[in-house]
Amino acid sequence: QPGVEDRGGAFMEVAYVCEWEKRPQSTHCPSVPLVCSWSCRNLVAFTSDLKNQEDEKDVSHMIHIIDTDHPWDVYSINSGHAEVISCLEWDRSGSRLLSADGDGTIKCWAMADHLVSSWESSLGSALAGEPIVALSWLHNGVKLALHVEMSGSTNFGEKFSRVKFSPSLTLFGGKPMEGWLAVSISGLVTVSLLKPNGTLLTSSESLCRLRGRVALADIAFTGGGNIVVAATDGCSSSPVQFYKVVVTMVNEKCRIDTELLPSLFMRCTTDAVRREKYPTVTHLRFLTRENSEQVLLCASCQGGSIVECWSLRKEGLPVNNIFQHRSPVVGEKQPTILKWRILSATNDLERVSAVALPKLPISISNTDLKVASDTKFCPGLGLALSFHDGSLQILHRLSLHTMGVFYGPGGAARPGDDSAVKRQRTGAPPLHFKALQFSWTSLALAGVDNQGKLHMLRVSPSMGQLLDMNTTLRHLLFLLEYCMVTGYDWWDVLLHVQPAMVHSLVEKLHEEYMRQNHALQQVLATRIVAVKASLCKLSSATAARACDFHAKLLLMAISSTFKSLLRPHTLHSPDKSPGDRLAEICSKNIDVDIDKVMLNLKTEEFVLDGHPLQSLQQLIQWVGDFVLYLLANLPNQGSIVRPGFGFLRDGSSLGMLREMMVMIRIWGLLKPGCLPVYTATSDSQDSMFLLFRLLSRLWLCSRDDGPPQEPDEGLVDECCLLPSQLLVPSMDWLPVNDGVIVRLQGKLPLRLTFGKSWSLAGGLDRYLSHIPGILKNVNPLLRLHVLRCGCVTMLRSPNKTNAMKQWEQRWIKNCLCGGLWRRIPPNLT
Repeated sequence: QPGVEDRGGAFMEVAYVCEWEKRPQSTHCPSVPLVCSWSCRNLVAFTSDLKNQEDEKDVSHMIHIIDTDHPWDVYSINSGHAEVISCLEWDRSGSRLLSADGDGTIKCWAMADHLVSSWESSLGSALAGEPIVALSWLHNGVKLALHVEMSGSTNFGEKFSRVKFSPSLTLFGGKPMEGWLAVSISGLVTVSLLKPNGTLLTSSESLCRLRGRVALADIAFTGGGNIVVAATDGCSSSPVQFYKVVVTMVNEKCRIDTELLPSLFMRCTTDAVRREKYPTVTHLRFLTRENSEQVLLCASCQGGSIVECWSLRKEGLPVNNIFQHRSPVVGEKQPTILKWRILSATNDLERVSAVALPKLPISISNTDLKVASDTKFCPGLGLALSFHDGSLQILHRLSLHTMGVFYGPGGAARPGDDSAVKRQRTGAPPLHFKALQFSWTSLALAGVDNQGKLHMLRVSPSMGQLLDMNTTLRHLLFLLEYCMVTGYDWWDVLLHVQPAMVHSLVEKLHEEYMRQNHALQQVLATRIVAVKASLCKLSSATAARACDFHAKLLLMAISSTFKSLLRPHTLHSPDKSPGDRLAEICSKNIDVDIDKVMLNLKTEEFVLDGHPLQSLQQLIQWVGDFVLYLLANLPNQGSIVRPGFGFLRDGSSLGMLREMMVMIRIWGLLKPGCLPVYTATSDSQDSMFLLFRLLSRLWLCSRDDGPPQEPDEGLVDECCLLPSQLLVPSMDWLPVNDGVIVRLQGKLPLRLTFGKSWSLAGGLDRYLSHIPGILKNVNPLLRLHVLRCGCVTMLRSPNKTNAMKQWEQRWIKNCLCGGLWRRIPPNLT
């Protein structure tokens, strides 16, 4: 298209490049691609081969896993595969990884103790001597549709709707069964099922009666629970075959039934000019895993490639003239047949080295494409092709029109650039991508080049179009909401947020959240706070608000834990739980006397044994210190840049603190040792009574059911006197910004080295205040560090009470900020 090359740099930029300090010698020949896979938790897995310097036959096939925000922290696994790894596949949760090799071995990798730095393989299957060419997890029946035309709606249910979709295999009650499916080079399909007792059930079957070579294959799923496999022998003159695969359980055994579906011949083989030009099929992909009716094919020769997009359509079957004059039977319909039709094809291209397809589940009907054109919403519309000359193109996923050109890692020759042409004449193979993967919102691309370097590219949401600020904000807001609803990580969206956008995005996100129904708000309560915190870290003007959001995450977790310990004193209690009744009474009772508020509660519902109360003392102490810190700093917190400012006008958070103070007061009557400890200047000072009175007066100024008011002078004066009455603790909950995301706002690409981290902005001791209950004298090797916010915890807590186990379950899989746990590196201990 005219002008496409001119805007290449506007639609795609290099965010960072991470490379090995001393690149291991690779045994990959040019025809064997590297493999790369991007999970919904923003973990990228890729492969490499390490050759033993003493014995060149001793090759270790490695799997490397990185967090995209900390790419230098590479977690390398010696996979134990005997042959080159051909497939990597993440599951829908982003916590398990499948790897398959050229010897038919499939391994399932999972996080050990939910640590991103520790991986183990306890399950696997094997087809001896059968190289695996396609691999996929079975579908779990969850499919979400993203409606671009409803992006202006105030209802999340209209923007993101659940699509009726059946799992590949169901257990009793309709629960989906977990497992994976693989296709081998000889046309054998194997299914491995994870039974509820933890064992693996494996079965194999031929795709068709006459088995033949399968050079390339791909797997897709239908809404009816069937599996569709596309396969080709690699020759462009041969048909591309499609098979329906049905997996069932019969008498505790796995049964596989296959059926041949309509096939196709590539258009280039029927063209007299190109019949012999592109002899080999190098890429075969369904456009999406959940759409088996659209497929992408690429045929290549040594000097170039051609790409075709095909669609499966239902067409009427023509009737012979003999039957044309027959009177039709009532209700009789014209017979139909399924037939592949070509949608589009490219002109002659450079030789394609890798293909990346978008994961965003937008509909691509003609109506939706028109809506996307009107709204200028481009994420998910384009697929990426990388070429052997180092360039990269984004093509429209249906029309295959060029949407943008990027002159990639090797500095491919731009039009009129003679110097780049001269550099390529040196004889060395040009730097180009061997593996390419889109992120889950299609706003970033991860690529591994033929020298083993990892490249992170950001793809513009507007695809190079000039948009006004409001439209850009609306698109980014739409994708942030999508990540909140799905639970996917939103790191790739943050790549396109500039500091000037942060305040507007946070406010608009809060407005949209408040318009949802109460049940959905409860589900998304912690996610939206985590998204706001990560947004605020992108701007120095809002860094203090990020501190407040991290503190709010912690307070919400403590409040939920406290309320979950309460039990009704009788079986025939009202519908509301004790925690709900506590919240209702505290919201209606505006008394500033804590003892008078307690009179309206059934204190028998707050009775707990002594051991749980004593184990909660550290959480209780943190809440007490936090209330004292906020009130003592009230006179000085007139600026938004000071930590704690956000709580002064947050009626819901102040009400939450007020409820916890009442619970702590009641528990103190049962177990005085669990009360927070204050250092007071007077022995007769009732510290909790004083703090509750001041907190209630502050809460009355910002209640949700009334207009916000400024604190009166009397309250400010009393808070000024607090430091002379109680020793105010110094609380530092500043999150650590050591990830690359905060350094990518300047649009300058970063060059990083695997294994060499950037210096952290402070020692580990400052992290210990993030989560209460951390013991500073714990063996450093047992500490865990979360990558996103810098929190530190222990691998296994010495506290065995049920109350603390319940508290720790909230953090076991990941931190509330969304970050993953890892062991603290030895150089930081």
